[in-house]
Amino acid sequence: MNKNPEVNKFLQERQHPLEKEIQKVREIILASDDRIEEAIKWKSPTFMYKGNIASFFMNAKKFVSLMFHKGALIKDPLKLLEGDGKEARVARFENMEDIKSKQKALEAVIKEWIAMKDAS
Repeated sequence: MNKNPEVNKFLQERQHPLEKEIQKVREIILASDDRIEEAIKWKSPTFMYKGNIASFFMNAKKFVSLMFHKGALIKDPLKLLEGDGKEARVARFENMEDIKSKQKALEAVIKEWIAMKDAS
C-alpha cells in the first residue's frame, strides 16, 4: 500500500471529524492496486494512476465525499457514483457501516479506472 507521508501529515493536521472514515476509504483505494499513488493536490488527498482518479472533498463534515474527476467515463454497474455532470461524479459515505456496504463498489470503480487506463 503506497501511503504517502505527506498525506498522513495533512490528515493529522486537518483533524477532520470523519478522519477514521476518510482513512478507511483511503485504505480501500490504495489496497485495490499497488500502482495507485496519492498526493496532496488542490489542498486535498488525491489518488492517481495514469492521471487523477479521485480527490476527497475535505469541506464536507457530515459524510466523506470523494470526487472522481472523470467519473462519467467509468463503468459503474454497482451504482456507487452520483451526479450527471459532463465529467465528474461523487461517491458519498455516511459512516463506517456505509463504507463497508459500498466497499466492493468502490473497489470495482477503482479497478475499472485502471483497466480503462491500461487499455488506452
